Amino acid sequence: MTLNDIDEHEINVFVDAVVQYFLQITGQKAEVRAAYLAAGETLPPTSEFTGVIKISGDYRGCIYFSADRFLLSRLLLAMNETKHTDDQLLDAVGEIANTLAGNARRHFGEKMEVSIPLTMHGTEAKSLQHMVRARPYVIMVRWKQYEASMIVDIRHDKQ
Repeated sequence: MTLNDIDEHEINVFVDAVVQYFLQITGQKAEVRAAYLAAGETLPPTSEFTGVIKISGDYRGCIYFSADRFLLSRLLLAMNETKHTDDQLLDAVGEIANTLAGNARRHFGEKMEVSIPLTMHGTEAKSLQHMVRARPYVIMVRWKQYEASMIVDIRHDKQ
């Protein structure tokens, strides 16, 4: 681990954020199925919809949340949203990524700046390259029978 690396305690901030998000929205926790370091030059496989938050300040990189239309549609139903068009699903995945990044920012403080969400649909996210880490953290979650992933590709930028 280098000085710029984030540690296990800091990764748990993201794990807790994703579990709490599902609990708050649906009343049911998401289960963390796996948490690991990715390998290779491209990010691990993403689902049909991906939300991206760019991180700057004393931290640099990106946070990704990726899910399929079935999970996102079920979340929208839990929020009493009846329309499930691709645009609504993109908004939902962007809002999830934004909420998760915002929860992390509360932990890391004002020196972690977060962007507005960028969303991708279909194959756009399939060729994403990692930003700052040789091996980004991947957090695989299951909610009900649905799978999603959160990819944490950030590091301390402060020397």
